[in-house]
Amino acid sequence: MKHLKKQDIKIYSLIKQEENRQKNTLMMIPSENMASSAVEEAVGSSLENKYAEGYPHKRYYQGQANVDEIEIEAIERAKSLFKVVHANVQPYSGSPANFEAYNAILNPGDKIMGLSLSFGGHLTHGSTASATSKYFKSIQYELGADGYIDYKDLMRIAKKEKPRVIVAGTTAYPRILEWKKFYEIAEAVGAYLLCDISHIAGLIVGGAYPSPVNYSHIITTTTHKTLRGPRGAMILVTKKGIQKDPDLAKKVDKSVFPQLQGGPHINTIAGIAVALKEASKPSFKKYAKQIIKNAKALAKELTKRKFDLISGGTDSHLLLIDLRNKNIIGNTLAEGLESIGIVTNYNSVPFDTNPPFYPSGIRLGTPGITSRGMTDKDMIVIASCMSDLSDALANTKISLNLSSEDEKKRAERKKIIDKTKIIPALKKKILLLCKKYPVKKSY
Repeated sequence: MKHLKKQDIKIYSLIKQEENRQKNTLMMIPSENMASSAVEEAVGSSLENKYAEGYPHKRYYQGQANVDEIEIEAIERAKSLFKVVHANVQPYSGSPANFEAYNAILNPGDKIMGLSLSFGGHLTHGSTASATSKYFKSIQYELGADGYIDYKDLMRIAKKEKPRVIVAGTTAYPRILEWKKFYEIAEAVGAYLLCDISHIAGLIVGGAYPSPVNYSHIITTTTHKTLRGPRGAMILVTKKGIQKDPDLAKKVDKSVFPQLQGGPHINTIAGIAVALKEASKPSFKKYAKQIIKNAKALAKELTKRKFDLISGGTDSHLLLIDLRNKNIIGNTLAEGLESIGIVTNYNSVPFDTNPPFYPSGIRLGTPGITSRGMTDKDMIVIASCMSDLSDALANTKISLNLSSEDEKKRAERKKIIDKTKIIPALKKKILLLCKKYPVKKSY
């Protein structure tokens, strides 16, 4: 980055600091991953300079010969990899993609039915905090007491409410989604089934997680999580979708442009194309399977150490932990983990008695650390550090005579972390693990 260094030393320095942070910490937020240098080069290329409003061979500007071929290549790779009949690679990100999918098949006021945010769904699946619930009537379903989706209850709600769209997708649900059951419920009420696979797209194309293609009508996905691409998104239309509405692909394209977006980010689309090619390699299948092996191994080790995992474990890339038996809130452990080099996020858990900004849980996953080459054996070290830290933080909290209400204050959380003596030793262990598995930029 010699030009950036010369032109803007402030931004250059901050980027370098971020590179060092990523090298020296464990990326364990399940929605984060490490794109290859090839993806980064495509995103940072001269394609950034080109405006390409419209679709290939149907643009509103001249000079499109090269970018048309790039977008066509991304589309064809997406169709081949996911085994779908149509792909739109222009959505800017996952949230716009979901709204664009709704807009293609719904009218304002129509009902959508998705998993509640507080039970592991996404904002755009109908949360009251999202514009999706402003323009569409939102019906939310929840998990059962065992931490699993209750499909019988889902059928009951669907028959009562008769939504126009049922969303099968999550952001903090560790178990396999049973696509066939979702489809049967959608068919029973005449609804579209929209499968949001943003978290699990890479696992699906890697053969480590069941595909929804034979059961869904529309599929939305981001491209930067387990797919390990740039920060973009796609909307995919399946054969069942075309059977339900022969014009569905046209409606999706029209919804993206011109109804909700202008010119696409061709540089991002190029990065998506590169990531799709990488995901088609045999090595990616091995990678996807290792993500889940690592998650299961980590779940096993954490359970041994008395962590309360929602649903008792995981079938995917992520884990959700209820910390109420550990006597600390999610914020305290997440901030404490960051101080030793493990980056996670605090998260609500099902039936949480705490507010969303001070929840009872944390969410973590294995895509980023698996990209570095870590295996299930390394999960023992991570689980041990997490356990030692959580116990030490809880003991410090007791010694300071603080309550859970006190933990909601940033200054009190900082006091707990600053006075927890084990942190330097744990940080050293994590740093050694990071050095053992340096960040990879070629896949």
